[in-house]
Amino acid sequence: MPRRNRHRTRRAEPPGPPVVGWQQPESAPDGEWLVRRIPGDRSTKQYRCPGCDHEIRPGTAHVVVWPADDTGGVADRRHWHESCWQTRHRRRPTSRYW
Repeated sequence: MPRRNRHRTRRAEPPGPPVVGWQQPESAPDGEWLVRRIPGDRSTKQYRCPGCDHEIRPGTAHVVVWPADDTGGVADRRHWHESCWQTRHRRRPTSRYW
């Protein structure tokens, strides 16, 4: 018995956010941001997460975030744990005690 080759109509999924180079734009109540995801095998330095004030050790996947407007430069980039970045709206800014 021959197969019926029917074209099934698929629902068109909305396109995701446009990718600009390696970074992706994100918009949130706290502003417009450019976010770059760093895989663990590409992370070679130690950073301090501004969300939890803990270290991001080499080999740990994380995100680099900076303002999307033209005023954001290299000095404005911050390295965050992925989970800290996603929950930043529920946290208060950390203050270092040491």
